[in-house]
Amino acid sequence: MSARAVPSSAGQVSHWPALAILCAGQLMVILDGTIVNVALPSIQESLGFSSSSLGWVVNAYLIPFGGLLLLSGRIGDLFGRKQVFVGGLALFTAASMLCGLAQSPAMLLVARFAQGAGGAVTSSVTLAMIVTMFTEPGERAKAIGVYSFVQSAGGTLGLLLGGVLTQTTSWHWIFFVNVPIGVAAVVLARRILAAERTGSRGRSTDAPGAVLVTAALMLAVYTIVEAADHGFGSARTLGSGLGSLVLLAAFVVRQATADDPLLPPRMFGYRNVSGALGAHALMVAGMFGFQFLAVLYMQKVLGFDEVRTGLGVVPVSVLIGLMSLFLAPRLIARFGARAVLLVALVLIAGGLGLLGRIPVDGTYFTDVFPATVPLGIGFGLAMPSLAGLAMSGATPQDSGLASGMFNTMQQVGASLGLAVLSTLAASHTGALLHDGASRDEALTGGYQLAFRVGSCFVLTALVTAAVVLRTPRGTTSGTSAPGHTPSRPAEPNTTSA
Repeated sequence: MSARAVPSSAGQVSHWPALAILCAGQLMVILDGTIVNVALPSIQESLGFSSSSLGWVVNAYLIPFGGLLLLSGRIGDLFGRKQVFVGGLALFTAASMLCGLAQSPAMLLVARFAQGAGGAVTSSVTLAMIVTMFTEPGERAKAIGVYSFVQSAGGTLGLLLGGVLTQTTSWHWIFFVNVPIGVAAVVLARRILAAERTGSRGRSTDAPGAVLVTAALMLAVYTIVEAADHGFGSARTLGSGLGSLVLLAAFVVRQATADDPLLPPRMFGYRNVSGALGAHALMVAGMFGFQFLAVLYMQKVLGFDEVRTGLGVVPVSVLIGLMSLFLAPRLIARFGARAVLLVALVLIAGGLGLLGRIPVDGTYFTDVFPATVPLGIGFGLAMPSLAGLAMSGATPQDSGLASGMFNTMQQVGASLGLAVLSTLAASHTGALLHDGASRDEALTGGYQLAFRVGSCFVLTALVTAAVVLRTPRGTTSGTSAPGHTPSRPAEPNTTSA
C-alpha cells in the first residue's frame, strides 16, 4: 500500500498524513464499541427495548465485526486495501446515520449490524496498510505506536464521550458524531491513499472457506455474548458452541485441501505470530475487566454519574497515549518487543490484582486510581509490541490477512472476557446476596472475583509469551519489514515484526 507523495520538511516523502486518515477511521470503529454502553438506559427508555433485548444493541455490532475480519483482510490482499478501507468506512458512516435516525428497536439493530460489518471491513486492512507503508524500522515502530494508542485508548475515550454526549444532548448524537468525521475521512482517503498493486492474479477468495470461517466466527461470538445471559452450561450455549466448533473444523479441513486457501497454514508456521495472537486474545480478555467492571463499580458502588465515570478512566487513556506514542518505540528498539511485552503483562496483571482488592467503602483516588497507573503503562507498552510481533513473517501479499487475524483475536478476547467476567461477577454477587450480604457488599465481592480472574487471564498471556515468543536473531527491535524471510526455514519464528 502506498500514499500519494507528501513532501516532508527534509524533502522526503511523508506517509504521516495517510497514517492520520487510517487512524481516524480506526478510532471511530473502536470508539463505537464502547460509546454505546453508557447510553443504553437512555436508548431503552426512548425506543422501548425490553431488559432482555437491550443487550442486542451491543451484540448486533459485535457479531458481524468479529465474523467478517478474516474475510475482509483476505479481500483486501486480493483486490486492493484502499478500496476495502474506503468501502468499509463509507458503510460504517452511512450505518451510523441510520442508527442516529432509528425510531424503533428493529431499525436500530439492523443499522448496528451494518455498522459492525463496516467496522470489520475498515479495521481488517488498517494495520496491514501501516506496516506496508512504513518500511524503515524506526518509522514503523512510531507508526505502530500511534495505531496501538488508537486501538487501546479508543475504548476508554468512548466511555467519556458517550457520557458527555448522552447527558448534554441525546443518545442519537453518539451515532451522529461519526457522520461528519466519516465523510471527511472517506474524501481524504480517496485523495491521499493511493491504490497498490494486488496479488489477485491467479488467486481466489476461497468462497467455501470464506463462508465456513465467517459463519464459525459469527456463531462463536454469538455463543460467547449470549453465555452471559444463559450460562455456559445451558443447552443453548452448548448447542451453538458445538455448531461453531463443527464449522471451524470444516474450515480447517477446507484449508488443508484447498489449492488457494483463505487462511494458508503457513501463517501459523511462524512461532512469534502464533504466540503473539494467543497472548493478545488473553490479554484483552483480562484487560476488558477494567473497561467494563471498573465502570460498574464506580457507578453502582461509588455512585458516579456518566461523566464522572468517563473521567475516572481518562488516566488510563493518557498513560496509554504517552507509552505507545513516545516510550514504547524506544524501548522496543532498545530491548526488543518480547522483553517489553513481558514487563507490560506483569504491570497489567498487577493493576488488575489491585482492583481485586477494592473495598465496599472505597474511594476513587485510594482504590481505583492507583490501579490505573500500571494498567495504562502496561497496556500502552503491550499493544505496540503485540502488533509488531503479530505482523511478523507475513508477506506483503498476506499482510491484510495477518491484520485481520490480529483484530479477530482482539475481538474474540474482548467478547470472551466480557462473557466470562460478567457472568462470574453476577453469579458471585447473587450468591453473596443469598447469604445475607448487602447490595454494595455483594456487588463489590462479585467485581473483586472478576478482577482476580482477569488478572489470571493476563498471567496466562505472560506465560504464553515467555514460552512461545523468541527474540529475533541479529536484531533487538523486532521491526523488520513484513515479508522478511527467516534465516533458516526450519525456524520461522526468527522473523520479526
